[in-house]
Amino acid sequence: MAEAGSERGEEGVEEAESAKSESQIYVVKTTSGQEVNVANLIYMRALTNKLPIYAVMVAEGLKGYVFVEAAGPHFVDDASSGIKHVKQRLQGVTTASELERYLLVKPVVEELNVEDVVEVVGGPLKGMRAKIVKVDKIKNEVTLELLEAAVTMPITVNADYVRLVSRGRKERE
Repeated sequence: MAEAGSERGEEGVEEAESAKSESQIYVVKTTSGQEVNVANLIYMRALTNKLPIYAVMVAEGLKGYVFVEAAGPHFVDDASSGIKHVKQRLQGVTTASELERYLLVKPVVEELNVEDVVEVVGGPLKGMRAKIVKVDKIKNEVTLELLEAAVTMPITVNADYVRLVSRGRKERE
């Protein structure tokens, strides 16, 4: 009895994998800033209507688009129709290799340079703006000078506690 059940379980997994291998990734255009809301609504509709939608993705660096992996475009249309911030489903499909650059997260410290203006997003200095004086990519730290402080003194914080506000001047050698 257990063997028959396990065989059926394996067949179910194989069927799901073969169905997923036939799926495509579709792009849904949305109102900028509403990507997460739209993705959640598409996901909930797919669950409640038992639509063959396998994944819904929002790329952090790409505003106005939601990626939906589904068995066909009509399932994406069914899941997204009538949602307030959905504009349209773009024609054609995309591939996982095209989305790969949005899946790989670069450390924050790689984006930061000396003279850049940042905002502190954590700790006791949260909300303050500062100028970067030094970047230590190995330790994942930045040394800052607070712009809003009466006395400027350098402080060193983890690079994950800052958010880039504007680029500084390029260093001339």
